[in-house]
Amino acid sequence: MTIGKYQHEFHGLPVFDFPGVLADPDESTTTSGELPDAEAVAWRISAPTYSDPGDEHWEPLFERFLKTVDAERVRALVVGGWDEPYETSSAFVVAALVAARDRLTGLRAVFLGDMTGEDCEISWIVQSDVTPLLAAYPALREFGVRGGTDLLFPAIRHEGLETLAVETGGLPAAVVRGIVGSELPALENLELWLGTDEYGGDATPEDLAPLLAGTGFPALRHLGLCNSVIQDEVAAAVAGAPVVARIERLDLSMGVLTDEGAAALLDGQPLTHLTRLDLSHHYLSEAMSERVRAALVPHGVTVVLDDAQEPDDDGDGEVYRYVAVAE
Repeated sequence: MTIGKYQHEFHGLPVFDFPGVLADPDESTTTSGELPDAEAVAWRISAPTYSDPGDEHWEPLFERFLKTVDAERVRALVVGGWDEPYETSSAFVVAALVAARDRLTGLRAVFLGDMTGEDCEISWIVQSDVTPLLAAYPALREFGVRGGTDLLFPAIRHEGLETLAVETGGLPAAVVRGIVGSELPALENLELWLGTDEYGGDATPEDLAPLLAGTGFPALRHLGLCNSVIQDEVAAAVAGAPVVARIERLDLSMGVLTDEGAAALLDGQPLTHLTRLDLSHHYLSEAMSERVRAALVPHGVTVVLDDAQEPDDDGDGEVYRYVAVAE
């Protein structure tokens, strides 16, 4: 997923911006005209993040949305910008969504924080405890959140959630532990952007242990551990992880993966049962890239390997490698 543009599709539905016009119409899937059928689109509710006098703030915009559409038939919501998200947390947005649970009875998917860098850099987005949303909507099937600052996710139980994506430039270890310690029996797709310690990403492979052990999330089929500055360590942990035996798609993209991590991955348990392995945005040598392809492609595995990233050299022998998304 790119964070350079707004989402054009969510939960299998085209995104429609309520009330239908963005500052830049080119960024909107649908920009004007009559409102679509309530259940035919994912509704994006977004207010200017740098507001001027006269701009409509997020809360009254959301209330107008609830009064305008057939709220009971809304299936998916995408929360874009809110007022000063670099200073104001998402807590009031979460509270508003929770308060609307008796009106949004058909809601099955929520994405919280669909902002580009023009709105607010990913690591500046101030989040909050997002689990009250899951508690308020037991029928929710998909949940995504962008931004790791002040993000909280204490361990919960949710019977219906099938897809969980957490996109950050730095994912706190406490959040990782809360997620992997949760009881999510229906979860099929999990994607975590671990990020870098410069932006709060202090999780280690040990924090992922309950997930990698395969004892939780019995329905899990797609695992993404992405955008990590410790991608070699993550790859080494995954190489021997029991959970991998039942994974169909493995995503280790966007991070600082070098030959060391790729070698550990190949020298671990067999990966030939995978349908897809994504290693895009990597720092592999051409020889290692060919070794990965040779080991897996003949077995029908789709291997995603773009051109290697070039590390920076400060001229004094220090080499710097970067994740795809940090600030």
